[in-house]
Amino acid sequence: MDNFENFSASDKAEAAELQRMIAIEQQKAEFQAQVHTFTDVCWDKCVDSPGSKLDTRTETCLVSCVERFIDTTLTITNRFTQMVQKSAH
Repeated sequence: MDNFENFSASDKAEAAELQRMIAIEQQKAEFQAQVHTFTDVCWDKCVDSPGSKLDTRTETCLVSCVERFIDTTLTITNRFTQMVQKSAH
């Protein structure tokens, strides 16, 4: 789909905009998948029995779990970025 040689300028602009919109939607889907994953993991880890509201221990556990999940994801992402940058040189 990167081969736009036979397209008019407006067609190329539309195709580029469509690719940008698709990339944004893919990022949204990836983010939603991450949220779903850490919701499942942290819920199973922290919630013993659901009630009408969270007790302090459960709330603290959920916050800590999500923060660890985000920190770990960022660390892994940064490490892969470093590896890709090193292999590009």
